[in-house]
Amino acid sequence: MTRRRLLGQTLLAGCSAAASPLLTPVTLASAPGDNRLVVIVLRGGMDGLDVVQPLGDPALTRLRPDFKLGEAGGAADLDGFFALHKAAGDLMPLWSAGELSFVHAVSTPYRGKRSHFDGQDFLENGGGDPDGTLTNGRDGWLNRMLSLVPSSRTDTAIAVGRHAPLILSGDNPVGAWSPEADLDISAQAELLLEQIYAEDPLFANAADTALELSAERDAPDMSPARAGKAEPLAAFAAERLNRDTRIAAFSIGGWDSHRRQMGVIERPLKELATALTTLKEKLGPNWQRTTVLAMTEFGRTVRQNGALGTDHGTGGAMVIAGGTLRAARVHGTWPGLGERALLNDRDLMPTNDLRRYAGWALRGLYGLSSVDIERVVFPGVDLGLDPKFLA
Repeated sequence: MTRRRLLGQTLLAGCSAAASPLLTPVTLASAPGDNRLVVIVLRGGMDGLDVVQPLGDPALTRLRPDFKLGEAGGAADLDGFFALHKAAGDLMPLWSAGELSFVHAVSTPYRGKRSHFDGQDFLENGGGDPDGTLTNGRDGWLNRMLSLVPSSRTDTAIAVGRHAPLILSGDNPVGAWSPEADLDISAQAELLLEQIYAEDPLFANAADTALELSAERDAPDMSPARAGKAEPLAAFAAERLNRDTRIAAFSIGGWDSHRRQMGVIERPLKELATALTTLKEKLGPNWQRTTVLAMTEFGRTVRQNGALGTDHGTGGAMVIAGGTLRAARVHGTWPGLGERALLNDRDLMPTNDLRRYAGWALRGLYGLSSVDIERVVFPGVDLGLDPKFLA
């Protein structure tokens, strides 16, 4: 039997079938109650203007003359003003069921050098200084939230992947299981390892799987996502959420679209659609108690560039899904794409802080006070009025 066939038929001790193909971190935590929260970090800067296209704004086609937008590109109408990119077409049943919404023209307060790494750290940390300064502990906002949830069993949190992502890092402990450990050994050492474990099936299977996963590294977060990654990630998260776990976080990369955006954006967007539909399918009745927040570090420039792509921008969009939603809607205040409406004459002007929507999700799901959210979870955020996206 080849190692590849063995990988498909055997599992590491204590791991589900959905876990074996994972090559990106999934972080899980338990909390009291029946409500579930899934946070998906969209790494690379998702272009919200392409995903949720403001076709009702006449400036869009003028600023992106070579992009196939709207009906010409197969986009599906949402509300007469916005349309959903064709690559996310599998999400339309969720929209029709009132289980999918978007928030447009949102961002974090980060206004630094538009660095992916700084922007992602800021997004996961939840700090509040425009220069990208993180909280003193350099911890994650989900980890700080767990410290406020009574009787949360943070000792049962688990990070699946080489490193726990920042969003759930902090004083509240999380366990870790790494399917992508770096086994930097020679071919001779690998053969010796196989011989040593030849008579012990448990260790032989674990070692063989680890070697296989070590040989097949995942692409960097900003590179195009490998096809089919989102489904096992979402299935694994759903399996745990159907048990004692109540919070899960993982990432989908591939959103950096400096060149040929029309082709580049399709793969990660299909992956996102697959993740959401898989979560609904695998969660079953628990989908009605689940809220999914998908957010990115920043949006992209309004104008297309010379390579038929877009560059790092500011305002963007976030995706909200789940059976807990009040209705299907594109939330937020649309700033317009006119010449005087753009930020620095290049970016979509942010009219809302995406941390507000995450904060209201935490308030609705776990009953946290506004004071705790504004001071502990998202220092410096002003929650303002309830946007009422949860039922």
